[in-house]
Amino acid sequence: MRPVGPVPRERGLRDPDLRDRLYELLEHDPLAYSAGSRFIQIIIGVIVLNVTAMILASVPDLDSQFGTLFSCITILSIVVFALEYAARLWTVAGHTPRKASAASDRLGYAFSALGIIDLMAFLPAAIVLVTGRHATLAALGVLPFFKLVRYSPAMRSLLAAVHAERRALIGCVVILTGAVLTFASLLYAIERDVQPDKLGTIPQAMWWAIVTLGTVGYGDVVPVTALGKIISAFTIISGFAMIALPVAIISTAFAEEVKRRDFVVTWGMLARVPLFSHLSAAEIADIMRLLRARTVEQGEVLVRRGDAASSMYFITAGEVEIALPSQQVRLADGTFFGEIALLHKTKRSGTVTATRKTRLLLLDAHDFHALIERMPTLAAHVHKVAKARLEETGDLAAAELAQAEREGTDR
Repeated sequence: MRPVGPVPRERGLRDPDLRDRLYELLEHDPLAYSAGSRFIQIIIGVIVLNVTAMILASVPDLDSQFGTLFSCITILSIVVFALEYAARLWTVAGHTPRKASAASDRLGYAFSALGIIDLMAFLPAAIVLVTGRHATLAALGVLPFFKLVRYSPAMRSLLAAVHAERRALIGCVVILTGAVLTFASLLYAIERDVQPDKLGTIPQAMWWAIVTLGTVGYGDVVPVTALGKIISAFTIISGFAMIALPVAIISTAFAEEVKRRDFVVTWGMLARVPLFSHLSAAEIADIMRLLRARTVEQGEVLVRRGDAASSMYFITAGEVEIALPSQQVRLADGTFFGEIALLHKTKRSGTVTATRKTRLLLLDAHDFHALIERMPTLAAHVHKVAKARLEETGDLAAAELAQAEREGTDR
């Protein structure tokens, strides 16, 4: 008799597998050529299209002529963003660090900042669209723009910088509030009898102080007494400091965040290279200072056969094809090439072409030799890998080493 126990498990495995694949598509930081990247490009395209339609729909002539098209774009955007939200809500279960229940994971996403942004990208517009076309619909078209926070490293870095310096920025707000109250009270005391309609109350004077400290100077409220003008001069000068202080804090924090992100990205790229897997953190940090990042597009030639060996290359993402005299060799993520030519100071034995967009790390010949002299363990590992490659037929290293040995014999 067929057991019934395994059936529920087999059925239950299908959904988690599908959910995991969909989660990777939605949340994984993809490479430039991956399906996740194409999905992100589609979402960004819909965001740009939606916001553009919102802007153009505010022009009466364009709205009367292309109103139907703008409505179709809005409906398409609502459908796409709603499906994306539903997919994220479903796939997030089991993919949070807390390891909580599925319901808890989904509630956590729904009430997170990104979850609220994803919801607001389509829900208000859908409600307005169902209840009837309204001018509010055009204003709601800007909400999907904030979804770019999820896909833009620059925006994420800026938000991270603001969050990191939140205490200092709160201090700036406190200082600004104190300055507004101080200058507003002074001008109120001086000008309240002269301009009771504009500066007859402290709240009215606070509007003047805010505008003046912001160096905007609308001109709707200006002092007329000599003492009031002197106070205004000090207010304007203080305004420069009020603006410069938070700008300096945010710009410095943003620069540090970008450096930190680049460090983490480069560290992650190095961690994917097996050659460096056995090194300590201090040794990897030392190597990072010597490496240069480079991105090559599909079809771009990286090195040509017969070129002098000037660098060693590490593939962190992508794929290259090496055209040897007798065959073609392909190398992908985590592999490296060019070390044999550098070790034996010979010329390239093949032409290397990127088969798709590829990210590499370059180590110059001078730095390479200095590095293996300073790190005997790394030098031993390079030689070990080179010898192992000789045992694999068709490897680029074997061809380069054979050529180096021939040139050494000729000399």
